[in-house]
Amino acid sequence: MKRNTYNCLLLAFIFFSLVSFGNLANASSEEISLIPLRDFFRNPEKAGYFLSPEGEYFAFLAPWENRLNIFIQKFGETEAKRVTSVTDRDLVGYFWASNERIVYARDQAGEENFHLYAVNIDGSNPVDLTPFEGVRAGVIDDLRDNDQDMLISLNKRDPRFYDAYRINIETGELKLIGENPGNIIGWLTDHEGLLRLAITSDGVNTSILYRDNESQPFQTILTTDFKETLTPVSFTYDNQRLYAFSNLGRDKSALIVFDPKTQKELELIYENTDVDVSGLLISDKKKKLIAVTYLTDKLHYHFFDEEVESIFQDLTKKIPEYELALSSVNRDENRFIIRTYSDKSLGSYFLYDVETSKLQKIADISPWIDEKYMADMEPISYPSRDGLTIHGYLTLPKGVESKNLPVVINPHGGPWYRDSWGYNAEVQFLANRGYVLLQMNFRGSTGYGRTFWTAGFKQWGRKMQDDITDGVQWLIDQGIADPKRIGIYGGSYGGYAALAGITITPDLYAAAIDYVGVSNIFTLLETIPPYWEPLRQQFYEMIGHPAEDKELLESVSPVFLVDRIKTPLFIAQGANDPRVKKAESDQIVAALEKRGISVQYMVKENEGHGFANEENRFDFYRAMEGFLSEHLGGKVGP
Repeated sequence: MKRNTYNCLLLAFIFFSLVSFGNLANASSEEISLIPLRDFFRNPEKAGYFLSPEGEYFAFLAPWENRLNIFIQKFGETEAKRVTSVTDRDLVGYFWASNERIVYARDQAGEENFHLYAVNIDGSNPVDLTPFEGVRAGVIDDLRDNDQDMLISLNKRDPRFYDAYRINIETGELKLIGENPGNIIGWLTDHEGLLRLAITSDGVNTSILYRDNESQPFQTILTTDFKETLTPVSFTYDNQRLYAFSNLGRDKSALIVFDPKTQKELELIYENTDVDVSGLLISDKKKKLIAVTYLTDKLHYHFFDEEVESIFQDLTKKIPEYELALSSVNRDENRFIIRTYSDKSLGSYFLYDVETSKLQKIADISPWIDEKYMADMEPISYPSRDGLTIHGYLTLPKGVESKNLPVVINPHGGPWYRDSWGYNAEVQFLANRGYVLLQMNFRGSTGYGRTFWTAGFKQWGRKMQDDITDGVQWLIDQGIADPKRIGIYGGSYGGYAALAGITITPDLYAAAIDYVGVSNIFTLLETIPPYWEPLRQQFYEMIGHPAEDKELLESVSPVFLVDRIKTPLFIAQGANDPRVKKAESDQIVAALEKRGISVQYMVKENEGHGFANEENRFDFYRAMEGFLSEHLGGKVGP
């Protein structure tokens, strides 16, 4: 994991504005305009702002030739210089490697074998630092105090395993500093940039390996079953102990201090009774812990530093009615780039000067989006049939009475993930077309503790699907949903859930859309990427073993249940998807066509696990819009 001041997560300063269900009627006589589809899914005008280490410049992503490229601008100047010229695919991310050099990542056509590139801020000396075919690169540590090198991971020696390397950001010269014996799934450095920790897995058991310095061999200091985890996040600033998220002896992950020499938990710093602690903010300048974050309905903070807390409070007064996220901070921590956001807006970027408390707006992300036409995303919960509480989000279309409406059920991917509150282009697009959107964090979703997460093990198509079905019934019971106009749409695991929905509950849905989803669990497990191979046994325990659980997996793999499908189906797939192979979509399309059933099938040859290219997004959502309108009766816009 790349080390970064304040642990640059998407961090929000929360206004506690829970709304009761009784306020969700959302009825209005106001005429709601149909917004052009392209406005929802075009690339942002400007996004991804990061300060240079000294704070003299900022970089950002902006479209050039319809692709997101990197631009550099000096504070006080009005013109920005473009330093990359990609035309085939948006850049997936970048960071400042020094005051003079930017490092960025990109893959080819969605295959996810990311290369690391570097370029000077004047556009000179562009270098592919990892020019290895079929190799995937990652950043272990950007070495913030070293302007020449960084630490990266590569599966160059063996596609299954990531070794650790020191790499020169000017030349790409590599030096192997940590050879993976075949079971290491992660590396961690201390605050001096020394490789001190490794995480291993045999597929079921996870171990932490530790050493006092790089001249010593790694020694195992803790081994746990993967369900009980102690996840090191950062060394303490004396480089002797670890900040870690731990659910050992507790259901919810808490922030603790762990001593690697005694193998003991020394201090419980913070825990929440309802959800896992999810993020850590530390200050390299102050050399201390600043705050932890946790996600319930929205993102919340628990602060340990009064000065930073007062800064956040000052910002919330200066920018009311929005959540705030920290985008970037310079090395001296006296300049922040802040991003606003809400459920109705991707927001804007602001520069905040700590010494003067001055706030300066830099740019709007998508200024063409008019918030008054966007719908409210409200946190909700409902009971599962066996007594669990399922949390989620309900978005109701504006301008109509919330009764007897067409619905799109939208289960998330992963499935070991969770939905959260904020602007979602898909949700707002469909709400603008007249649909109710329900997103639910079914059992197996992360963030709600170990018991809730493990309740989803081997429950694909079973209790996990029941939680989705129970959400549909809840909407019907509330009078919101028209039972004859309910559709289901999802990507990845959500695509599987859409297929499971129309095979396991074939009378429930009037339309279904599977986006890069799983149709056959056997072939999914057979074709996992080689770098997931160390986790194979874990997948077997979480999903099912193809031999030991053969009957179970057959009973919940949609490709074997196609004789039950009577719901209109639209499938979209990237040809180069390394996670859910194109064969997952091909085989269910073939099975249906064998029965004489035509399926609307979209394949994009230059995409992977989801459509990244703007023109492909336009095609997909235009087809989705027409498909849902035909079968659920929603609107079609410009």
